[in-house]
Amino acid sequence: MLPDRCSVLEKGKQCVNPPEFIVSIIADKDEYMVGVTCEKHKQIVSGKIGILQNEGKVHDGKINFSPLKTVGTDCIHADTDDFVQIDMK
Repeated sequence: MLPDRCSVLEKGKQCVNPPEFIVSIIADKDEYMVGVTCEKHKQIVSGKIGILQNEGKVHDGKINFSPLKTVGTDCIHADTDDFVQIDMK
């Protein structure tokens, strides 16, 4: 499960925008997810991760933004009359 809001705090308040990107760091053959962000905060997140990398608090590597795709489904409601029993004789 992913958060339903951007990971950025503005003036102590959580951003209300839905996430648009998964933020990860690609280092050698590994990839580390560090959060999610909206388009508005993409540059801020990139800058903050760069600072954390320089301080040695986050893995060095390429910062990657993977777009999220929204998927919606209709809820499926089942009734006991909908079930079929199969006898394997």
